[in-house]
Amino acid sequence: MSTQGKVNKVSVTTIRTMKQNHEKIAMLTAYDYPTALLLDECGVELILVGDSLGMVVLGYDSTLPVTMEDMLHHTRAVTRAVSLSMVIGDMPFLSYQCSVDEAVRNAGRFLQEAGAHGVKLEGGREYAETVRRIALAGIPVMAHLGLTPQSVHQLGGYKVQGKNQSAATKMIEDAKILEEAGAFAVVLECIPSSLAKAVTEAVSIPTIGIGAGPDCDGQVLVIHDMLGLYERFTPKFVKKYSTLNKNIKRSVKKYMKEVKDGSFPDKSHSFL
Repeated sequence: MSTQGKVNKVSVTTIRTMKQNHEKIAMLTAYDYPTALLLDECGVELILVGDSLGMVVLGYDSTLPVTMEDMLHHTRAVTRAVSLSMVIGDMPFLSYQCSVDEAVRNAGRFLQEAGAHGVKLEGGREYAETVRRIALAGIPVMAHLGLTPQSVHQLGGYKVQGKNQSAATKMIEDAKILEEAGAFAVVLECIPSSLAKAVTEAVSIPTIGIGAGPDCDGQVLVIHDMLGLYERFTPKFVKKYSTLNKNIKRSVKKYMKEVKDGSFPDKSHSFL
């Protein structure tokens, strides 16, 4: 993110240069102002306003109910906080699948109405023309291959993808096609490490892994998972760097006790 001590705004050029220099890229999700502010201050290169907010923020069982209005609302909150990180808005279910023209308009809304710096969409070669048209409109596009949660019912659940040779070959080809269409990076989710390595070597754009092993150009996690906030389900690929769920519960119980026994507030928290 910096050159000779000078801190610069992260852009598509930054991300491409990091791959060329074999410098790993850090990406995390954020859905609100205070979280985005913390990530930006930490120097996280990419912040994804993921449609995963449907599960970890809005309480849905999947990402499918998330709307464009949901995504724009949360993206606005994130971009208000950010001065250095590149913010990517996740295009929700049916915001780009119905027509290319609608996909371009919705992608444009992320930039025009919410201040995002790019968008992400799921799918392979079948969305190459969509990626091409969005990129031609001047909107950076991050592709997404492997486990694509918006297609969870078609995939038969949250399963590792690309395990057989034909599926692996197709994924490598899809990555090349999406690069040719204009994608500036590609997320690889829940695929064998060996396949992720092959894709990373096959394309000149950065690969961002989530459950795809150590050989991708960068990594992304849902922040609620890595901080131990969301405990309904923890994927195998998540490393918990904190246990905020337990810490918050401990603090809340202490607060409740002090309220009930009258020890809070005391004189130091009162106006005299």
